[in-house]
Amino acid sequence: MTGRKKNHNWLALTVEEPLEPELPICDPHHLWDVETGRVAPRYLLDEILQDVRGGHHIVSTVFIECGAMWKTDGPEALRPVGETEFVNRITAMSASGLYGRTRVAAGIVGIASLRLGAAAPVLDAQIAAGGGRFRGIRLGAVWDPDEAVPNHRTRPP
Repeated sequence: MTGRKKNHNWLALTVEEPLEPELPICDPHHLWDVETGRVAPRYLLDEILQDVRGGHHIVSTVFIECGAMWKTDGPEALRPVGETEFVNRITAMSASGLYGRTRVAAGIVGIASLRLGAAAPVLDAQIAAGGGRFRGIRLGAVWDPDEAVPNHRTRPP
């Protein structure tokens, strides 16, 4: 692991044994790099593999969009495709079998802003970038006028 999570010592205080270690699990996860506002600045293949080897039978993971590695130029609607491209490269490493049996990001759930107009070209680009792994989109809709209530990171209206 190239970087330790900020909360590693806290997590190590309680170690729980798996209740059903033979039960196959598909675990949803995020992946990111160079994100200073997160618990850890990176969470890539090394970090996720360490986590999935904790005694449970994690056979695969599904990547859930988190705003990582968006493109910085080009049409605004297509910028999230960069995240799918980024994750698909990590997935290819996992699919090689060189890193163990767990298939990281065997499915990819990305994002497409439905507020920017025609979503079909964005969805087509996401599907192409996902290399057969793209499964759908997640679009945050949680909003409250009270700043004490956490809103989705995309700040929906």
